[in-house]
Amino acid sequence: MKKTALTIAGSDPTGGAGIQMDLKVFAHFGLHGMAAPAALTVQSTEGVESAEEVGESFFRNQLEFLLSDIRPDALKTGMLYTVHAVETVAAMMRKFNLKNLVIDPVAASSSGTSLEETGALDAMREKLFPLARVVTPNVYEAALLTGESMENESSVEDAARKLKDFGPEVVIITGGHREDRAEDLFFDGEGFQRISGEDIEGEFHGTGCAYSAAVASGLALGDAPLEAARRAKAFVEGAIKRSFKPGKGMRILDV
Repeated sequence: MKKTALTIAGSDPTGGAGIQMDLKVFAHFGLHGMAAPAALTVQSTEGVESAEEVGESFFRNQLEFLLSDIRPDALKTGMLYTVHAVETVAAMMRKFNLKNLVIDPVAASSSGTSLEETGALDAMREKLFPLARVVTPNVYEAALLTGESMENESSVEDAARKLKDFGPEVVIITGGHREDRAEDLFFDGEGFQRISGEDIEGEFHGTGCAYSAAVASGLALGDAPLEAARRAKAFVEGAIKRSFKPGKGMRILDV
């Protein structure tokens, strides 16, 4: 039977991030992808102009109606935007006993526009992290979530420990650099693993979305988290190398 994956995130009209990117990644891994938008955005490859939440009752209804019919093998969250959206996803996780949740705790766009209302990131950390199989903050998001400086290897490890204390099975802090390598830090509470790849220069749209969707895809297919993380790292690196520039701003990954 074909495996399924659900993305709950923001909509990106460029197709380079958000639910549009997630669905492309799911398809790449041979999954049937489903999507429930939590927010809509006005954006291009040059940046995000504005964002707007999906109405509370509509958002809850689309999840409840879908999940009463199809139980995904994995799911991921991206831009949830509001405290209510976070609380709704947590409630649905419990109600339908969902597994293999990957959280990409989106806080801001690559151009610096805030993609969460006040309190949403705190709510995510406190109410959704305990239900997660994997959380995938980048170094900026990890700093916001923990208060760590992220200035050196020790502070990144401290941030991973703090994030693990909020309850996820695995923490992966992405976007780190070591010498001329791009390095992600994997922490499962037992020990640290460093997943290294080529450091490719340029500005790329949707790398965090593609990575977390790839991790979720691996989990849906039965990978252990470390295996899923390594496969996702290689996948995103390849997509970056094949990236293209359809507009005036950032390059879009070719998945």
